[in-house]
Amino acid sequence: MTAPGSGGRLGAEVTRAIELAHAAGKVVMAVRGGELGVEMKAGDEPVTIADRRSSELIVAGLTAAFPGDVVISEENPDDPARLTARRVWYVDPIDGTKDFIRGHDGFSVMIGMTEGHVPTLGVVYQPSVDRIFWATVEDGAWFQAPGDEPRRLAVSEIRTASEIRLVASKSHRSDAIDRVKSALGIDNELNIGSVGLKLCLIALAERDLYVNPWPKCKAWDTCAPEAILRAAGGVLTDLHGAPLRYDESDLGRLHGLVASNGRVHADVVARLASLFPSVP
Repeated sequence: MTAPGSGGRLGAEVTRAIELAHAAGKVVMAVRGGELGVEMKAGDEPVTIADRRSSELIVAGLTAAFPGDVVISEENPDDPARLTARRVWYVDPIDGTKDFIRGHDGFSVMIGMTEGHVPTLGVVYQPSVDRIFWATVEDGAWFQAPGDEPRRLAVSEIRTASEIRLVASKSHRSDAIDRVKSALGIDNELNIGSVGLKLCLIALAERDLYVNPWPKCKAWDTCAPEAILRAAGGVLTDLHGAPLRYDESDLGRLHGLVASNGRVHADVVARLASLFPSVP
């Protein structure tokens, strides 16, 4: 069966990415029931056997299917060829590893692709509940839950700051988020681990805003969900309102992140400027 949103120019690519995300999800869930082999890597972030096995499966699958493309994974060394390649894949084999380790559902498998350093394809799969989000730039954003038909995604219509439903980090939440809520008059907050799932919840119109003022995220955290969010009508920028770059030597999101339904974006960015003046 051909998934909706896979009939256009990038049909073969999104179909393969969906297949690999599902396969990696099975690997991740199989490991979840046993010894995780948790280790700490640079940045004091955990990594498990499941992260590595998921990465190996996805990277091998993408490389075999699209040998001319560059594939970047969180669990592999960077490849400088991505700076000049026309097409680059960004893989986060488990986004939200801390939720995965704790046995929670807030983690996902993410596969995204840029063309000319712009995200044009994204797949975010939440294996513990078998929910999948995907998008291509031509065919829009889609979502499927177990037992349901796929449906096209569109962001919410909320335009007023006080009506915003915030989604925030579960593992890295700080009092900075309380300052954001106070400045915007927000009293509705949901916490989840995966950055990708946060942005997909905005694409799903269940949330309206995500703010991350810290430089912890990387390109593999943003590529897939940015493609999905934008295809659903949303916006992702840094704290200053500038577009994210995928053509820089540093993979980090050094100026933070703001994701929204687009309708509240300019107002939010303007108000954040006084809250985080120390952000470079």
